[in-house]
Amino acid sequence: MSRANSQLKIAVLISGRGSNMQALANHVETPNASYQICLVAANKPADGLSIASDAGLSTALIDRKSYTSKQNHERALAEAIEASGANWICLAGYMSVLSADFIARFEGKIINIHPSLLPDYKGLHTHERALADSQKFHGVSVHLVTPVLDDGAVIAQMRLPVRSADTQESLSARVLVLEHILYPMVIGSLASGAVTLDAGQVCWQDISVANALSLPEDTTLIFG
Repeated sequence: MSRANSQLKIAVLISGRGSNMQALANHVETPNASYQICLVAANKPADGLSIASDAGLSTALIDRKSYTSKQNHERALAEAIEASGANWICLAGYMSVLSADFIARFEGKIINIHPSLLPDYKGLHTHERALADSQKFHGVSVHLVTPVLDDGAVIAQMRLPVRSADTQESLSARVLVLEHILYPMVIGSLASGAVTLDAGQVCWQDISVANALSLPEDTTLIFG
C-alpha cells in the first residue's frame, strides 16, 4: 500500500465476495495508483473480508444482526469509517440501502457501481430486465450516491452491445469485466483530479485516462 497517495483514502463497503473491491485492491498495487484503501467493511460475514485481509487491508465486520436497529448499525459503520481516516466511501456490492442520515453524514463522498446504464434499470435484476426488454446495449455505471436509490449523478459508464445469444449469466459476466475496469479508473481519476464532484455536479478535467484503458471489443466509455 505504500505507493498509494495518502491524500485520497477510501473505505470499501461489501456484502459478499467483493470482486470490485478486489479490482480496486489490485489497482492500488500498480505504479500509477493514487489512492489508498484504508478499510474494507461488511454488513454481514463475507468472503471478501478474507480476501481483503489476505491482501493486507484493514477489515471490519459490522454485522447488521448484532444491532437492534438500522440507525445503530449505521452509526457503528460511520464511526469505523471515520476512525479509518477515509475521505471517500466506495460501495462495491453493498446490499443494503443507506439511510438519508448516513448519506448526509458523508455528503458528496459516497459513490457506487451499478450494473446498468443508468438511469435505466435502477435496483436489482438489471441483466434479466435488459434482456426482457430486448435492449441493444447494456453496461455499467459509477455514480454519486444520494438518498434516492441509484439516482445520483453519473460519473462514467461503459457500454457494450447485447448479443443475440446472451443469457442473463453471459451478460452478467461480460458486464462484470467492465466493472473491474471502470471502478478503478474512476477512483484513480478522483484521486488525480481528472474528475471532480462539486455539489453533485460531475466535471471531467482530463479524459486522457481513457487512452490507458484496455477495453473489450465494441465497448464504449462514456464520461458523465
